[in-house]
Amino acid sequence: MSKQNIQQECDAYLWFRKAAERGNAYAQFNLALQYKRGEQTERNEDVAFIWMGCAARQGLAFAQNHLGTMYFHGRGTAQDDTEALYWFRTAAAQGEPAAQQNLGQMYRKGRGVTQNDELALAWFSRSAEQGVPGAQAMMGVHYARGLGCAANIALALAWFRKAAAQGDALAQLNLGLLHKNGQGLPRDDAQALAFFRLAAAQGLPKAQFQLGAAYAEGRGIKSDQERAFAWFSLAAQHGNADAQYSLGSMYVHGRGVGRDPQRAVEYFRQAAEKGAANAQFNLGLMYANGQGVAQDEECAAVWYRLAAEQGDASAQNNLGVMYANGQGVDQDEAEAVRWYGAAAEQGHALAQYNLSGMYQAGRGVEPDQVRSYMWISLAADAGDAAACNSRALIESKLSVEELGSARALTRHWRETHRV
Repeated sequence: MSKQNIQQECDAYLWFRKAAERGNAYAQFNLALQYKRGEQTERNEDVAFIWMGCAARQGLAFAQNHLGTMYFHGRGTAQDDTEALYWFRTAAAQGEPAAQQNLGQMYRKGRGVTQNDELALAWFSRSAEQGVPGAQAMMGVHYARGLGCAANIALALAWFRKAAAQGDALAQLNLGLLHKNGQGLPRDDAQALAFFRLAAAQGLPKAQFQLGAAYAEGRGIKSDQERAFAWFSLAAQHGNADAQYSLGSMYVHGRGVGRDPQRAVEYFRQAAEKGAANAQFNLGLMYANGQGVAQDEECAAVWYRLAAEQGDASAQNNLGVMYANGQGVDQDEAEAVRWYGAAAEQGHALAQYNLSGMYQAGRGVEPDQVRSYMWISLAADAGDAAACNSRALIESKLSVEELGSARALTRHWRETHRV
């Protein structure tokens, strides 16, 4: 930077400072921005907050919005949703579009107010009509999911396109997902990839994950595991649980990177601690098998349970096995039946096979050869090789009437479960 430019910036800072001290609201706002961003002076959010407050109290709408943002994030002051809401609402009432968007987010998240999708949509609408891309993207989200309105994929597409044209990363991501899933328009992996690229280039972790998944699966582009690994790594660095799980899987199988069970455990744990059921199940497997970590059946049972309680069928089956055998938990055959049953109802073939065995032997449940046949038949039809062999043996022990009942139960299950 030249001496002339430095002098000009210094002069600008001094002018804003003098005018701000005389009570000029615009100068107070600009001085606050300089302190907030570290322009022409040392960055100091505490001082920025003071000057922003001065401008806001004089009725300057964009200063009020900035002050609300500082309260919202706790920058230069203690975090305070009530104060943030007050200043967003004050600025929004003056027609400040950024404040209207922020007020919509308060209602969407239920921060400082009772969560309300209808009011969130109303405020996003006011902001979106003024051309704010972030608000337009949120309009798309609301219409796509039916939040505070009837779901309308055509309107969602229209709003996403408006926002994406202005470079909004969230809108670009959502357009990519709509193309990927064929919602509201023909499925097009190449178009999905193009939108994922745009959003990923702006640093959006969910888009980086989707781009990694496209490379991993060869969707819209030739499969490239090394590039998939690179994009998953970027998303994982920003805390994306799906990417962390995917990296764990790549380290387990040596895809796109050298096989490393210890690194796999690290990434599975990161995702598992965020509540990702698939990562919790895989972390349980790593503990159960002693891969990348010392074998610990109690830890395995803990992680299986967390995933099972979220409905992960494989975790439910494995937890059933642990209760049946007393591994990592006290043996409890009734609990084993309960968890086998939860997984079997989801169509998990191995759980259906295991549940059949419990009914056949009367373990944790009254012996019932008819239900044993039903479950083994479902497992066999799902492709379980052991079940195919066992079905014939169980069938040979049933009377004609019992076999008829068992087949009727099997048909009924198939009709009521679209698995």
